[in-house]
Amino acid sequence: MRVAIFGAGGVGGYFGGQLAKAGMEVVFIARGAHLQAIQQAGMQVESVKGNFHIFPALAQSDPAVVGPVDVVLIGVKAWQVAEAAQSIRPLIGPETIVIPLQNGVEAAGQLSQVLGSAHVAGGLCRISSLVAGPGRIQHVGVEPYVAFNWFDKHADPRLEALRDAFTSQGISAEIPDDINTALWAKFTFIASISGVGAVTRAPVGIQRSVQETRQMLESAVYEVVAVGRAHGVALAESTERDTLQYIDSIPPLTTASMQRDIISGQPSELEYQNGSVVRLGKACGVPTPVHAFIYASLRPLEARARGELSF
Repeated sequence: MRVAIFGAGGVGGYFGGQLAKAGMEVVFIARGAHLQAIQQAGMQVESVKGNFHIFPALAQSDPAVVGPVDVVLIGVKAWQVAEAAQSIRPLIGPETIVIPLQNGVEAAGQLSQVLGSAHVAGGLCRISSLVAGPGRIQHVGVEPYVAFNWFDKHADPRLEALRDAFTSQGISAEIPDDINTALWAKFTFIASISGVGAVTRAPVGIQRSVQETRQMLESAVYEVVAVGRAHGVALAESTERDTLQYIDSIPPLTTASMQRDIISGQPSELEYQNGSVVRLGKACGVPTPVHAFIYASLRPLEARARGELSF
């Protein structure tokens, strides 16, 4: 199976590296110094689960040079998906599967508008990883997990082969029966800790242990679930409890990527996390006061990061 990783950052670099280690033909789409380092010295992954080095590693900046592949994993940030949809056209053949791994619940729809829904499956992952330097990925925490499936739930041997390649490397991977429900379950978690973390600038251990921020977290979780159910997502009755239990289980120093981006003054996924909760809540008449507060509080910082405001 030939796989293209569009966006070889913390997510794409790690999961793409694991597929290459499993023996698949993996091509990383990258740019700049990161691209040059991968081409010259391979992809170096430093992980709490064990380091590994992919060398030689295939890497290109131009998807047209790569041509059609069997699977495209999209590893860019959520706010870059619309642009990515146009850029990956040369990678798409008649049977290509595109799997977005972004935070949020809107990436598949954005890709489908450009590429057609017949090519786009649902996907998600859990990991805390980042680019530590050109050609270097650091997995710093959270047990790696990846899931994907077609929204219409039809069986596909190619997805099974992809899952098996991940599991052969010790990665928890599955094909959920209902990928939309799985996406919203993750969205409940990530939008809540990202927003509360960005407002407080505190790691998850502080968020969940201080009474006031714990209340914010719980309210944020309940709001996302209410919005999802109002949109017809079949979230289990235990979703709120399960999400909070998971938040309580992760390492206390964990921070979310959106939180780190906002703190460092970089463009973030605010519009596709807390902004999405607010927009989708308004669309179905569900109030989301905590996410609305988070979004309003962070919007000026996001505008400054994008050059829209100066202060």
